Amino acid sequence: MSTVTNPRNRDRAGRTGLYVYRVIAYFVLIVLSLLCLFFFYVLLINATRNHADIQKGFSILPGKNFTNNWNSLMSNSELPIFRGMLNSLLVSSLVAILSTYFSALTAYAIHAYDFKLKNFAFKFILLIMMVPSQVSALGFVKLVRSMGLMNTFLPLFLPSIAAPAVFFFMKQYMDSVLPMEIIEAARIDGSGEYYTFNAIILPIMKPAIAVQAIFTFVGAWNNYFTPALILKEKNMKTLPILIAQLRSADWLKFDMGQVYMAIALAILPIMIVYFLLSRYIVAGVTLGSVKG
Repeated sequence: MSTVTNPRNRDRAGRTGLYVYRVIAYFVLIVLSLLCLFFFYVLLINATRNHADIQKGFSILPGKNFTNNWNSLMSNSELPIFRGMLNSLLVSSLVAILSTYFSALTAYAIHAYDFKLKNFAFKFILLIMMVPSQVSALGFVKLVRSMGLMNTFLPLFLPSIAAPAVFFFMKQYMDSVLPMEIIEAARIDGSGEYYTFNAIILPIMKPAIAVQAIFTFVGAWNNYFTPALILKEKNMKTLPILIAQLRSADWLKFDMGQVYMAIALAILPIMIVYFLLSRYIVAGVTLGSVKG
């Protein structure tokens, strides 16, 4: 019998080809992961070096200036880093909670109810999503000033209740994983609408909520444009404003070691939030909710 037509040889060749493809895929993923982690490594290394060493170029080994960078950053009275971290943490957490909850609630209303202006409401929300925030910045600042809310945190997190991009993601996720039979069964059992949403729908939506919570938290944490327009007092400023002030310092006082140390501190809360919420992304919550 010819070796070409032998089924055993064909299976062996198929397994060999599959193994080769898998090795190539893993190799590409490893290279991409190393490229992504390389920049974090550079950040951590430069946080341990002084300004003169950083200007010389990249170094594989860490420096010996970590304590000096930390002390000089903490002793800068014009840049209350920890107060800025608390301000950013408060604003970002409220933005993540409000945007994900109310966007899921809005998506549930569009998904579960039939009314005349349903399609118009959906398209209108998508139309608002296309408008950049910079376009309405001047009017937003005038409105905030007229309401006496300048130099407060309210204008930074209250508008996140209306988050068109988060709503669109929630609506698409509901269309794919939330059958109307679950909602109708809850209504037949006498469940109220808010109880149905909070006790049944939200557990099903946990993966989508986790993803959008990460994105909105990171977006609010890195937001410089809106806080720079609203916040003026030193103790009210968020961390991106303080880092920008540190980078825009006088050339004689400019210290790259402090800048890298501040950026290293800034990414820690983002990493913590990601590790806390990432486990929900791949969870099979829909099946668990139906069984419950």
